Amino acid sequence: MKRKIIYAALLAPALMLTSCKEDFIDRPSLSGTTTGNYYNSAEQVRAATSTLYSGLPWRNYESRAQDAIGDVMGGNMFTYTDTEYLNFTVSAASERVGAAWGAFYKIIGYSNVMLKTFEEKKAAGGDASYLDPAIAEAHFIRGMLYFYIARTWGAAPIITDPGATALSGDFNIPRYLQKDVLRFALEELQLAEKNLPESDVPGRVTKYSAKGMMAKLYLYNKDYANAKAKAEEVINSGKYTLVSDYEGMFTKMSMNNNAESLFSIQHQFAQDPWGTGNIKNPDRGAGALRTSEADAWEMYVPSIDMLKEYEFGDLRRKWSVMEQGWTKPTWKPQRANAPVYNAFMANGFKYDTLQPTNDGGSLSPTRANIVKYFAGPGKSFGGEPVLGQNSGNNVVLLRYADILLIYAEAVLGANASTSDTKALDALNQVRRRAGLNPKTSITLDDILHERRVEFAFEGDYWYDIQRQGFAKAKAIIEKQNRGTVTAATYLTNFTQDKMFLPIPAGEIIQDPELGKEPVPYYK
Repeated sequence: MKRKIIYAALLAPALMLTSCKEDFIDRPSLSGTTTGNYYNSAEQVRAATSTLYSGLPWRNYESRAQDAIGDVMGGNMFTYTDTEYLNFTVSAASERVGAAWGAFYKIIGYSNVMLKTFEEKKAAGGDASYLDPAIAEAHFIRGMLYFYIARTWGAAPIITDPGATALSGDFNIPRYLQKDVLRFALEELQLAEKNLPESDVPGRVTKYSAKGMMAKLYLYNKDYANAKAKAEEVINSGKYTLVSDYEGMFTKMSMNNNAESLFSIQHQFAQDPWGTGNIKNPDRGAGALRTSEADAWEMYVPSIDMLKEYEFGDLRRKWSVMEQGWTKPTWKPQRANAPVYNAFMANGFKYDTLQPTNDGGSLSPTRANIVKYFAGPGKSFGGEPVLGQNSGNNVVLLRYADILLIYAEAVLGANASTSDTKALDALNQVRRRAGLNPKTSITLDDILHERRVEFAFEGDYWYDIQRQGFAKAKAIIEKQNRGTVTAATYLTNFTQDKMFLPIPAGEIIQDPELGKEPVPYYK
């Protein structure tokens, strides 16, 4: 705990990277010794806050932990690797638990340092016109992360001034009640909303990013009136729209920071430093698409239950999933010394579950693979540029489709159903893009279905299940087929203690207070 949370903030300056090719990712040191002669221009300050968007500090969450927690636990993915998430037997020693915890508190550490540094600079006469928006960016990231922490672990530590904690020598930091962690997250997002600009360059958060994240938090808290109000502000702004190329949002670099994105982790097409590029590619790609340019080992595949969730004619199925009959004529992967494979792929990629795997066939445990965030077999073979495990696609954490569905659910509220015109329009916009007929009345189950298929493999569905409360969560989980095409599997061990993940064991060893009952943060 002391090292991973407290010192993550103190060491943040030393961990900042040297500049990269793109200005948005350039990041200077945040060392206190430079405060007096640095951060004297908007460019210098924005170069510093760009760190908060970079894939580097987010890497240990978005690479596998996001999948294991959001989609394997949620029943959307099958895996032979993270079986403890599939079976709800997650221990405090789990690698994914530690990775997500470490990533979240590391980025919070960055935010803490920036807030303190920029506030001190402002107090010393620095220009508020560019310091205030930078402070607001840090508040947004800190608020968003505490929202993620509250949903993942429930009760958790809140760290805002690691320097003061280190100087005090008291590292016995308790867990705070989940409702207080959520309140703190909301207050951070409110501060962000106040000082973020109405608009900015693509990729930077704005007032509407904060409003959208607040709407999501309000919905989690079942504060339907505020969720509706904030979602409506985003909708009425006219700044966002659903993009027509759903698949391209996740697979094409040219669509990074598109008109649907409210917040995305920013990636560069590079291998070094590790995490600069998007490294989801190999974990999702069909092994038949592995080439000299692109790795693909299909660690995570669509679950049987997820495949059954799609309605007939839902275009999101082919935009999200590869299965028998799925084709990509522009992809023409080739391999050295593989004449049968090369002949099979010569006229374009065909997903085939009958062809031998060495000759280009695909035989995953569920007979399907994931399209989202798989960039293809490499540029030389008709796909997007790929360097081994790395692509240049951003990872989207909040998009306009979410705002529309939040609005529809907020209008529904605690009612059994609604035929409200605006709520129906919001949900039917999402359905129309998917090629589906509009609904004339909607229930909560309708909305949860729509959320599941719309955000499949984006790390969100577990939280949608969790926020239903234990009884409904148990009913949802125990109905899911979590097995393979040859062995259906249904869980019977879902208990109340499975609703949140355990705090990493190493953290409790260093700070025994984390193993105790949570306490109030607000007095």
